[in-house]
Amino acid sequence: MSASDEGIAGASGYAPHPYIGGRTSVLRALAAWRMRWPGAPRVIVLTGSPGSGRSRLLTGFLMLCDPRFRKQLPLDAMDPATVPPDLPAPAVPSPEGRTAAQLLGLLADHFELGAARSEDICTELAAREEPVTIVVPDVDRAGPVRAADEPTRVVRDVLKPLAATTTVQLLADVPRGPAAELAAALPSGQVRIIDLDDPEWADPEGLVRHAEAALSLGPPELPFCTDPSDRRALAEALAERADGNRLTLQLAVQSLVMRPEGIDPADPSMLPGSVGEALDLHARRLGADPQTLRLMLAPLAFAEGAGLPVQLWGALADAVAERDMSRDLADGMRLAAPFLQPAKGSERGRATDGATDGDTADGGRTLLRLLHPGIAEEIRAGLPDVPGAQTRIAMALLDAVPQQDWSRADPYISDHLAAHTLEAGLLPQLLTDPGLFAHADPVAMRAAIEAVPLDRLGAPARTYLRTAPLLTRSQAPAVLRAAFLESAFVEDGLAPYAEALHRLGFPLPWRTLWSVPLAGVRAVTTGALTPADADGASAAAAAPDGTTAAAAASAETEAGVGTGPAAGAPASRPVATFIVPEGTPGSRTIPGPDGDASAGGATGALLVHDLLRPGYVDADPAHVRPPSEEARAAAPFGFSHDPSSLQVWARANREVVATLVSDTPITGADLSPDGVLVVATERGVTARQILAAPAAPTVPGQRTGAADSAASDGLEGNRP
Repeated sequence: MSASDEGIAGASGYAPHPYIGGRTSVLRALAAWRMRWPGAPRVIVLTGSPGSGRSRLLTGFLMLCDPRFRKQLPLDAMDPATVPPDLPAPAVPSPEGRTAAQLLGLLADHFELGAARSEDICTELAAREEPVTIVVPDVDRAGPVRAADEPTRVVRDVLKPLAATTTVQLLADVPRGPAAELAAALPSGQVRIIDLDDPEWADPEGLVRHAEAALSLGPPELPFCTDPSDRRALAEALAERADGNRLTLQLAVQSLVMRPEGIDPADPSMLPGSVGEALDLHARRLGADPQTLRLMLAPLAFAEGAGLPVQLWGALADAVAERDMSRDLADGMRLAAPFLQPAKGSERGRATDGATDGDTADGGRTLLRLLHPGIAEEIRAGLPDVPGAQTRIAMALLDAVPQQDWSRADPYISDHLAAHTLEAGLLPQLLTDPGLFAHADPVAMRAAIEAVPLDRLGAPARTYLRTAPLLTRSQAPAVLRAAFLESAFVEDGLAPYAEALHRLGFPLPWRTLWSVPLAGVRAVTTGALTPADADGASAAAAAPDGTTAAAAASAETEAGVGTGPAAGAPASRPVATFIVPEGTPGSRTIPGPDGDASAGGATGALLVHDLLRPGYVDADPAHVRPPSEEARAAAPFGFSHDPSSLQVWARANREVVATLVSDTPITGADLSPDGVLVVATERGVTARQILAAPAAPTVPGQRTGAADSAASDGLEGNRP
């Protein structure tokens, strides 16, 4: 299998692949891999320079592997050695825009695996009797943040473990550097690198046919588009000058079709030999400065996600060039056109409550991107100061936020500002704005923050990073992201950041009153100390973590939290009790049925905590009185939960008013009649005041639907 095979195939009269137009030697190698031909490697790593045609080649090969597309191809006329057998389609998880963890999730879903980690996925795949075939295209496009180098992480965390699993037959399209690392991890007999830039895999005739096909689509008034001999001569000259690079040839054809005057195929100086030359020659042919064209395209070369909104292009071009580019952009669309394309897919829109609202077409946003990532690489490489350019882009994006209100910002700005500041080296300074945390796409924000060394992150960023798995897994809209972050800030002692979220206009479902890190809590109960006991209870008892109630006095007033009828008795004190392991500092043994601490079958001990503010209460747990059944039945809210989530709903109409998702198992929960939700997880206990206004009952006095979730085992055992 070598370049000479191309000539043999042509002499044999075989039809070329209609989508690829050549690449016979590579297709033969891939077909042998697919059919597990004796001597064929188990792992193939496809690589090459940007624009070498890896993606197109792999797409054409996958057509031969998919029973749906095979029916549309002239298989009988093609070289039999390039056509793999008719087998079930391989798994093709796309890394484009995804993290390594997301790619693993796709694999787990495809093979219906219960695992999430690469080692566990590979263990399950290794236990299968039949081998599995996996094709991973476009690894160079992995990751939601370009500067985070997600392709390298995909190779190390996904591809290397898969390649080492003997039941996995793997084909991956990987950039040249990581490709060598992947191949080096396997014995030579199990892996083969196919580098499309190597002479062994060259396809000069296929490149000429590619040029002829592209030229034939040009306007009929051009001789080299309609006359076969002229077209062939120009195609041969273009292919020879492009030296195997499909992107260089494509850009050259588009430029020539746009401005055909003065073309001389015999003069190589008029034809580009690289992507950079294609840019510069096109500018000169249109009478423009090549540097102006590069500066016009620079914002698109730095664009993240699906593409750059057109309305931001001008401001970012001014920022990169450090001058007014409005006239250049207004007059230069013909100059830039061969290098642009409308973005495929769509960025999310913004609903009024911060949730996503569909695609860009519905929202009237037009996104543009460069025709190929190789163009972006060329433009970025030509800039003298990439971090400086990214700094100016980040400042321009910040200036484009109306009155610094993230709810009114273009979604591109909130979702991708972190990516731009990452490459500028300024991301840690950005990570102090709770509004940005709530509105930004959590997948992109998390990827950007994870690329920064942990010791360079401030406390708010570390809280976000801790909460990010919950935000990404739940796919919550902005208002719920804000609610989850509000609780996380309180849990981490960052109350001012939690309060800032309440001032940003989010209709948050709760206000987090307090949180204590306390392991081993297996149940919580709300109640109240009787007047006599409340009068004598000390609020300064040291908590297991050193917190005291005195340190947070008047929290009810500061938070604006009412305590309902129970607060009408000044000496009655709302509290929560936790069942904790024996020996927990400050706890008391659970009392028996008659108040005897040694009686009864309960195990563990009790801690008493103020319900409305931080601080433990030094009081006898036996004197804590739970709400009556009548009070619970008359309460406006009920709740239900499972180990990972909890819902609070209005009794009047069964409408859910708050949804809590936990990243650690919920071990206990209770809801006071006044709407204070106390939840224990493996991490600790947190109290939240439900903020929804109670709904008027539709049928007064009639209870419908399922019963409330049982409260945690507390002083009175199980209660509805």
